[in-house]
Parts: sequence; structure tokens; C-alpha cells
Amino acid sequence: MTSNSDTPASGFLPPRWFIRAAWKTHKALYRWSGGRFGLRTPRPDRYGLAYLTTVGRRSGVDRSVMIGYFEDGDGIVTMAMNGWGAPEPAWWLNLQAQPEATLDLAGGTTVPVVGRRAEGEERDRLWERWRELDDGLDGYAARRPTETAVVVLDPRTD
Repeated sequence: MTSNSDTPASGFLPPRWFIRAAWKTHKALYRWSGGRFGLRTPRPDRYGLAYLTTVGRRSGVDRSVMIGYFEDGDGIVTMAMNGWGAPEPAWWLNLQAQPEATLDLAGGTTVPVVGRRAEGEERDRLWERWRELDDGLDGYAARRPTETAVVVLDPRTD
């Protein structure tokens, strides 16, 4: 049995440099198009794509990243997975230091949100939903030395 099978359930990933380049290109397409391209709404069979802006925990400067997500009630659910690399993504570290952020969604909507880690039964339920959208999820997550945080972005009312 090989650990680098091309089947989704095995957790096959392209090289890390390729993943990072793809996300940077995606973010650039969104920015260069003035927000016209790069985002999508979730469907029952696929996750959506959004543009999350957090405040840098050290710099205090806005930092933005593309994230995959699905909706759960009023909340937006994503994962702190950093292209499935070992380190925690900077946006998740920023969100832990300053939970208030903004989320740009397809259609031009900007939503002020507050982020939190899903725990216990909520995490298990949301992880199962991700598995429905991505059958390689467990294989990808197994590559990380720590548990991948499931992050809920709840709408702010301020």
C-alpha cells in the first residue's frame, strides 16, 4: 500500500509550492477584477469561496485570504488548514488574537463577523459536513501534526 495514491480518500496533494501559488493567483484574480471574479456561493455539493480580512496580530494591518466555506444557519464554517501544511494559517492566529473580521461573499456582500473555534459535538457535526463536500478530508488532515480547527464565523451585530 502506498501513501501517495492519487485517489481522493488517500489525501493526495500537489506540492506545497503549487498550493500556495494557486491561492495567491486566486487572490490576485479577485483583487485585479475588483471583486468580480474569484468568489462563489456554496451549493449542496460544493463549498463556496470567500475573502476573509483579519487584523494582523503583530502589525495591526489588515490581512486578507481566500477561504473555502459552507453555511450553517447564520454562521459561515471554514477550516484553519493552511493548504494542509503543518503550521497554523496566519489568518487563524490573527483571528484568535482579534476575533472580529470581515468576510466578502459572492454578489458583493461584505459581512462583519466574529470568529471562534467549533468544539465537541458542534465540531464533529461540522467536520462531517466537510466530509460530504470533500471525500479526501481525512487523508489531508492526517498530514497535519495537530488537529485542524473548524472555524465558525458568526455575523456581528455592531
